[in-house]
Amino acid sequence: MDPIRLLICSSCAGTRDRVAERQAVDDALVRAGLNSRVVISDHACFSGCAEPTALALQAAGRASYVFSGVNIVTDAEDIAATCKAYLDSPAGWIEDARPCGRLRMCLRARIPAL
Repeated sequence: MDPIRLLICSSCAGTRDRVAERQAVDDALVRAGLNSRVVISDHACFSGCAEPTALALQAAGRASYVFSGVNIVTDAEDIAATCKAYLDSPAGWIEDARPCGRLRMCLRARIPAL
């Protein structure tokens, strides 16, 4: 299975330590055993500026998700749990978002796969 992409907004405002954000997510993915299945990339703007920080999940043949209002460092474990739920779901369509923790409340869009 190809890795999924976790895109983190690089232009969201506020006081951010992007090195600490990346390390927190990397560490959470390692603990979840997902570090080889998730590629983290920066992306400039998801139009979630009213509620920084935004991130997205996407992969070929899978639904795409956009979240905002995420604290990348404190929500790192929930980000990893959401990546796991995404990988475990048929075509990336997460039916039960409870394992995603706080991220389920930050969901702004779920777009079906092409």
